Parts: sequence; structure tokens; C-alpha cells
Amino acid sequence: VQLQASGGGSVQAGGSLRLSCEASGSTFDDYAIGWFRQAPGKEREGVSCINNADGTIIYGESVKGRFVISSDVAKKTVYLQMNSLKPADTAVYYCAAERWGYCLGFAGIREYWGQGTLVTVSS
Repeated sequence: VQLQASGGGSVQAGGSLRLSCEASGSTFDDYAIGWFRQAPGKEREGVSCINNADGTIIYGESVKGRFVISSDVAKKTVYLQMNSLKPADTAVYYCAAERWGYCLGFAGIREYWGQGTLVTVSS
């Protein structure tokens, strides 16, 4: 499986962006897919995860209420709608996936990784 992340860019604080993660491969409905981010000098942080197999969705505490994850199984694409963006959201965002994975603690989505997409939020 290959993951292709896109949608990053520069935006002012309070603005919105939508990231996409498109997967190759024959199946998608049995994958858990999520987003991580890493800012310069900081550890990688789990942002959001969706499990296509059971519908589980989780969010990191810092993005709850502002970000929304969704999945289009037919298009094999997961979206991350990011609203009310803050300068603290500036980071490289990575999508990751695992077949028969799980979202709990963002620990079950480590099998496949996409390239990063940079999100820059200015004040």
C-alpha cells in the first residue's frame, strides 16, 4: 500500500485547510488510517485516526473541536478538515495506515506511511 498525502499549504490563523491521504491497493475498508504531525524540535504527535472496519474515530486533545476526519472508501481517501487553525498547528503532517489496525493511542496505524505535507499557519 502506498499513501499519498496532499493539501498542505500556508494559511493565516483562523483559516482552514483540508488534507487528503489517498491509498493505493486493492482494499481500504479494512484499514485504520490516521494523521500525525511533527513540528520542528518537537516529537511526533497523533492528530486523528479513523478505522474503516469499525467506524472508530479519535482526535488528539489539541485538535478536538477544530479538526474533522472522514473517509471515502470508494475513493480510498481519508480527509482531515482543519478549521480554526492556530500557529501551533504548524507542522509537517503525515498520514499512516495499517490493515486490521486500530486507533487507540494512535498505536495501531504504523504499517504504512505517506510522505509529509507541510502546513504553515501564520499569526
